[in-house]
Amino acid sequence: MRIGTTLMAGIIFLASCRTTGKIEGTSRPSITSLKFLDSTSIPYYMNYRGTIVGGLSGIDYVPSKNIYYMICDDPSALSPARFYTAQISITGYSMDSVSIVAVDSVWNPAGKLYPDIRKDRPHSADLESMRYNPVNDELIRTSEGQRVLNDSTHHLQNPDIVIMERNGHYRDSITMPANIRVYENGNRGLRHNMTLEGITFVKNHREFLVSVEDALYEDGPSARTGDSTAWTRLLLFDRNKKRQIAQFAYQIDPIPYPANPPGAFKVNGISDILSVGNDRLLVLERAWSTGRTASDIRVYLADYRKASDISGNNSLVKNPARKPVSKKLVLNMESLGFTTYNIEGMTFGPDLPNGHHTLIFVSDDNFLKDQQSQFLLFEVIP
Repeated sequence: MRIGTTLMAGIIFLASCRTTGKIEGTSRPSITSLKFLDSTSIPYYMNYRGTIVGGLSGIDYVPSKNIYYMICDDPSALSPARFYTAQISITGYSMDSVSIVAVDSVWNPAGKLYPDIRKDRPHSADLESMRYNPVNDELIRTSEGQRVLNDSTHHLQNPDIVIMERNGHYRDSITMPANIRVYENGNRGLRHNMTLEGITFVKNHREFLVSVEDALYEDGPSARTGDSTAWTRLLLFDRNKKRQIAQFAYQIDPIPYPANPPGAFKVNGISDILSVGNDRLLVLERAWSTGRTASDIRVYLADYRKASDISGNNSLVKNPARKPVSKKLVLNMESLGFTTYNIEGMTFGPDLPNGHHTLIFVSDDNFLKDQQSQFLLFEVIP
């Protein structure tokens, strides 16, 4: 195992690893386990073309271009809302380096940059996930919205799903279902900063799934420690019709460790999803408790083939899902033996010399010096 901080500038050509056009599709072989191969990171607060690199909340590999798109969740506080293009050098079964090769701003529908969240929260963009669609040569991204209500602040902004040109300019938007909104009423809708967190294409990019990070208020409480789970939703959309097709119930695991001191902040939720074909997907659950350095990362193989559509179900508390999404643990990153940080993105990468797929994870460093923009390389064992 090697955990380094090597960074190379300019274009890197991958050696001793094969890329395959199948990576851009939505069909994968069965996944029985994930084998850790290597890790690296990029320097803290690295400056690239006048922007601060960090807050990497999503990653997507484009084999035809041999690049990775990475969305940044900085809401224009350090640099304008943006995403990065990177290349990752993989030699044999090792990850040599990560190189940032481009940065693009994300533009609002009016063709303007999103404002600094500190100056205009209701019109800012809290970007969390992004995938490339090779069929339409476009990017699709999510933004979490805002729900900040207190004595001095009253800010409500609904989350959105936007289709972009590859240069970050607005192309179109997706019609959101009525229940995926923020409300003033404290027992309805989405929780602040716990909304649209993961996205993945299915059905050869004709459809896509979006994960809600935590439970809607009407679906019950957030996950807690012990045996306290939570129910959240996976949203299925039609790309061309630009509207929702269905919703599915997914159960989030309890938080593994209590907070220290007791009663302090702790959380568990879905931070990303990735299709493996045949109505199955990898689900990344990311937990963290105050007092711990590491985030607690678990990866599940989920199956929604037989899951019931709950789009007309207004409360999973009053009406539990008849058939929720099934899931099976594939990886608990605590077994790796080193600190895993705030892992928020995952993507299939190039094939290994033995023909197996790779799976690459990236962490959001929250722009904090004691965390890392960490990249983890795994072999997919079929």
